[in-house]
Amino acid sequence: MKVYKVKVNGKVYEVELESVSEKSGNVAPEKEAPKAVEAQKTVETPKASGQGLTIKAPMQGTILNVKFEVGAAVKKGQTVVILEAMKLENEIVAPVDGVIKQVLVSKGQAVNNQQPLVVIG
Repeated sequence: MKVYKVKVNGKVYEVELESVSEKSGNVAPEKEAPKAVEAQKTVETPKASGQGLTIKAPMQGTILNVKFEVGAAVKKGQTVVILEAMKLENEIVAPVDGVIKQVLVSKGQAVNNQQPLVVIG
């Protein structure tokens, strides 16, 4: 475990983090406005079912947009669904290349944490 100090809106918080895996990436400059967190970073590895790979909601929220229809080809990293949670838009991205086999949600629908959203085959 590592302990970090984080400053949010001028208030300092002490947080304790456990490293699960190391990843290199870009860190946003301090003065840049925060962007919606890519939900893919928080999604557990999708489970493969008999029909394909099921992408689940990483948190409770409302579906703002479904970007693809059944039968559409998607590439790894493409936004499949936009989920609003706590007034932030979270992009749910395809973890693999494939074809949309099922769309299990629709625009405006409220979803629960870990609820299946899309199946990619």
